Amino acid sequence: MYSETEDLVRDLAENAEGVCRAYLPAGRREGSYWIVGDLQNNPGRSLFVRLTGPASGPGAAGKFTDGATGEHGDLLDIIRARTGITRFPDLLAEARAHLGRPQPVAPDRQEPRKAKAPGGTPAAARLFAASNPITGTLAETYLRSRGITQFGANGALRFHPKCWHREEGQTRSIPRPAIIAAVTDGAGAVQGAQRTWLAPDGQGKAAVNPQRRAMGHLLGNAVRLTPHDDILVVGEGIETMLSLSEAIPGLPVWAALSSGHLGAVLLPEGLKRLYVAIDRDPAGQRAAEKLSARASEVGVRVRVLEPRLGDFNDDLRANGKDALRQHLAGQIGPEDRHRLPS
Repeated sequence: MYSETEDLVRDLAENAEGVCRAYLPAGRREGSYWIVGDLQNNPGRSLFVRLTGPASGPGAAGKFTDGATGEHGDLLDIIRARTGITRFPDLLAEARAHLGRPQPVAPDRQEPRKAKAPGGTPAAARLFAASNPITGTLAETYLRSRGITQFGANGALRFHPKCWHREEGQTRSIPRPAIIAAVTDGAGAVQGAQRTWLAPDGQGKAAVNPQRRAMGHLLGNAVRLTPHDDILVVGEGIETMLSLSEAIPGLPVWAALSSGHLGAVLLPEGLKRLYVAIDRDPAGQRAAEKLSARASEVGVRVRVLEPRLGDFNDDLRANGKDALRQHLAGQIGPEDRHRLPS
């Protein structure tokens, strides 16, 4: 019978050195072992973690032994000891986050209880922290293939070379390269993350289902791609909003990630003008109407930006950034036209 715990332990073992570097950074690799003083992360040569070896049995990868104390166990035990986590479900959540795997979806009957939980999602924050800047990675290759060279001034996008992906209906996860987007709240705290899995050469998304998956508390929050001031442009997709930055770098842009979340984005204090960048579909139109109504209620002036094609990235790739800039110039209010590049 399939056991997620066994699957997690096996995946931790397959990435044993990465686990050791994260939770026992005072050690070092020597041959097939990670050697450190003890589970308290003191330097020395007492505790040996096997980095390579068979999946199970004597000499299995991911097993540790402390010659001084006689302690032994696997990498899940090391994570428990190093983090102080006592509840087993929380321990599994920590292991999933390290591996970049999604947290399981709770049954419908548990949703009201879980919705009351305060704060953000540590798993999303850890996944984002474990990722790398996108410059020089497949994430940069992917964005450039979409005509995008402006990656956002807030550092909201990062790259993970081995983010776990599980096909719909499957139980086994496979590590794949992915863009990791931080979903943050008004205080800048990471409340969620979106993973976009990439093709091995970065020339497009991975041929998997789903190609994107979000985790954490998304409602009301957004991927804040650039800092806002007294104006803000909000739309759905990351590529859509970066396309606007490509044409007019002076526009502050956020991505809500979906039409459902677009209508619920919490607007920052002090906002005077809001632009809603829509996709040409009924869901996008309805979300724009909802967000526009909420903004108008608090005295924020609203304009809707409409693409020629399906979305603004379609426009960018089909017609180029100069044509997109000219198209947007006719929709932006006169008070903001100074933001257009000269």
